[in-house]
Amino acid sequence: MESVTVKHLVNQFSLEVLAGESQLHRPITKARTHRPGLEFIGFFDFFPMEHVQVLGKKEITYLHQLSHDERNVRIGNVVKYHPPCFIVTSDQEGLMYLKRYCLQEGIPLLRTPEPTAQFIEKYDAYMAKVLAPEIAIHGVCVNVFGMGILIRGKSGVGKSEIAHTLIGRGHRLVADDIVVLKKLGPDTILGTHNGKNKEFLALRSIGLLNVVRLYGRKAFQEETRIGLDIELTKWDKDALYNELEVESLYKEYMNVSVPHIEIQLKPSRDVVGLIEAAANNWYLREQGYSAAEEFMKRIENDNE
Repeated sequence: MESVTVKHLVNQFSLEVLAGESQLHRPITKARTHRPGLEFIGFFDFFPMEHVQVLGKKEITYLHQLSHDERNVRIGNVVKYHPPCFIVTSDQEGLMYLKRYCLQEGIPLLRTPEPTAQFIEKYDAYMAKVLAPEIAIHGVCVNVFGMGILIRGKSGVGKSEIAHTLIGRGHRLVADDIVVLKKLGPDTILGTHNGKNKEFLALRSIGLLNVVRLYGRKAFQEETRIGLDIELTKWDKDALYNELEVESLYKEYMNVSVPHIEIQLKPSRDVVGLIEAAANNWYLREQGYSAAEEFMKRIENDNE
């Protein structure tokens, strides 16, 4: 199971540590936060104890208004479940009672100056990516006309060279050689680099290139939603190439189906132009347009 430590959150979001500094190694395995409102009034039937607990102005104001004994009971009932940490938003003060309980139970108590809604939105979006299921595949990932494309094929087939030409046409590199795929939802696969190969493109006979240093920031993109999977294969002279409409095929990654096409390689064939055409064509299909269907309707109308 993917996880990050509380210390990772502290560094990522510049959080202030109010208590539990020795417990920042505690793991976080759930992407979304939880605000313990119902739990403070004693309802624990659906308490997501493995989630980071965020205390906004509503929660802190409610606790401030309780008597000393009642407040101790309410806080104690939540703290005993040992969530990964508590994060207080909006730089709220008067938290000595929270500090005491967190110190006793070894739970980090953190604080941010950001408003509650703004912090939760940033946190949930960031953690959804960090904790998403992921795999690494051999290939190249590029963004062409705003569409994320995986380019796969046997070693030496020319994937990186094609990516280099695409960059020259104004498209962007995401990852070369090793592509990390993250599953963000039932229909969404995100392509990114593994950190080590960020901005690097390896070309045979040339070596490693840093595309940002060579071509500027526009040549690189951190991540992209994968919309098309392209496999480069050797030319088959016995295959048929006069289809009006290529059959819709899909490649599965972590149970997510990604549209797939095969492009056969042949000397002098404009593979880069075909990839650009494929990106535009799949975009039109997503908008509900099919050139083949329009063509067939014209033929049918002529025959009437």
